[in-house]
Amino acid sequence: MSQDAHSIVVGVPKETFPGERRVALTPAFVKSLREAGIDVLVEVMAGREAGFTDADYRDQGARLISSRSKLIQSADVLLQVRAMGANPNLGRADIERLHHGQCLIGLCDPLTKPSFMSKLADRNVTCFALELLPRITRAQEMDVLSSMAMISGYKAVIMAAHTLPRMFPMMMTAAGTITPAKILVLGAGVAGLQAIATSRRLGAVVSAYDVRQAVKEEVNSLGAKFIEVDLDTNQPGQVGKYASERDDQYYHRQRELLSDAVAESHVVITTAAIPGVQAPLLVKEAVIKKMSAGSVLVDLAAEQGGNCELTQPNETIVAHDVTIIGAVNLPATIPYHASQMYSKNITTFLKHLVKDKAMCLDRDDEIISGTLVTRDGHVVHPQVREQLGLEPTVLSPVGGN
Repeated sequence: MSQDAHSIVVGVPKETFPGERRVALTPAFVKSLREAGIDVLVEVMAGREAGFTDADYRDQGARLISSRSKLIQSADVLLQVRAMGANPNLGRADIERLHHGQCLIGLCDPLTKPSFMSKLADRNVTCFALELLPRITRAQEMDVLSSMAMISGYKAVIMAAHTLPRMFPMMMTAAGTITPAKILVLGAGVAGLQAIATSRRLGAVVSAYDVRQAVKEEVNSLGAKFIEVDLDTNQPGQVGKYASERDDQYYHRQRELLSDAVAESHVVITTAAIPGVQAPLLVKEAVIKKMSAGSVLVDLAAEQGGNCELTQPNETIVAHDVTIIGAVNLPATIPYHASQMYSKNITTFLKHLVKDKAMCLDRDDEIISGTLVTRDGHVVHPQVREQLGLEPTVLSPVGGN
């Protein structure tokens, strides 16, 4: 890790995950880091697919590097969108390029791909996984999951509108009245709320459901109807700002009570996902059979197994005359603004780690301790250690520079 001898050097490699068009740092934030005394290296063409040219980076003071290996070897800190576990195939090639004491910050999928975290520990790389950021007020500007979920919720509606053989709004025409489409959003987190807002802007009639009664007011404020179901509310419903895992009996009862609402909808957008575990099954095939021909279901939990029984990740299928879209990595389909938002999040996080132009890890800071996965040759995050079958603790998770 860079010390007082020279400025911290940040490297931004081109993303290699198939279909990934985002870049971890946009030119506007290069200037922000430079003003903080941080040097920035950017791999040639890293931002091209997101709409940012090499000249844009150069104009803001970044140095362009044509060799990926040289960039990684020269950087004290690497900023990525999909790193290691979140890029399990092509990401392997970068592991051998990482060096002792280097810092990696990005989306790493540490809870479902914990073996990659062990590989980083073996290289003595300090890794911060942004998925693990605690959802607290002072961390909001760093919250990449919320930023990307907002984009996913928006894009899910656009995809549904493109696919549905109906128009969303009610229209009075000389040829008669066109009735509005009925949209159902399952899960009213960040993605769900954005899906509701976008559907309403397009003129649809929207209903929504969430296990957390606390979001009813937000749903109603967006002009949607909140679906009330009589379920056991004594079970845990939320971890931080996420819905938490329930038992099988709960989900069975939930599916029964929601079946009519699903069957009556022209579009269903499912967003229920719990970090690190299989997505809850909300829509069975039997309910899909009851939906009208031409209906659409967009499953934003496809990458975690899907909320619909028939979902195929990264594929669009037609079953029982219903189109089911297994949406994966939707933020990458709107790379300009997704990169812009991600850059704001990761830059704020990096600046939080830097004190007096040096990396400083405060053992009492829950933002740092919550995201730190590997350090000093060990996996230190409790949940990741549990996934690896390791003892709960090995050393103090943070401390020192």
